[in-house]
Amino acid sequence: MKMMKRISSLALGVSLFLGAGTALAQDEGPMTFEMKALSSSLAGQMAAAALAECDRRGYLVSVAVVNRDGNLTAFLRHPLASPMTIDVSQGKAYASANFRAPTGDMVDEIGLMSAPKVILVKGGLPIDIGGNFYGGIGVSGADSATDEMCARAGIKEVTEALEFAN
Repeated sequence: MKMMKRISSLALGVSLFLGAGTALAQDEGPMTFEMKALSSSLAGQMAAAALAECDRRGYLVSVAVVNRDGNLTAFLRHPLASPMTIDVSQGKAYASANFRAPTGDMVDEIGLMSAPKVILVKGGLPIDIGGNFYGGIGVSGADSATDEMCARAGIKEVTEALEFAN
């Protein structure tokens, strides 16, 4: 329920912001936004680090990295990981990117469970580094706490590079 209130508040804030932006745009010309995106190389590094962390712990997983819109940017799967980990890792990454929250924080949000492509099980994290939002990472194949730990390892792998890029 808290998540739904958060989403409703966010939607209201965006509406008010866009409404104010429209009024300002009429006076000042077109409004532009600057966004940063992960390169495919950094997304691949992130996925590789998450996979390596889980592999080191003895888990066979899939790792998905998505951009801020939830579109797949990088994907790696241990050759022996269950095929079902493919969709689950992507669903976790998609959910964390679209709601900008860890999937573990949303497991009680029953209304979100029927949303298309959304998997609300611990193991998906938003990628928010240096004040810039890049997307989400999802890991599937271990227990959910380990999935999240491996996702954190993936984010940690690129944090320094992204902080210095700012």
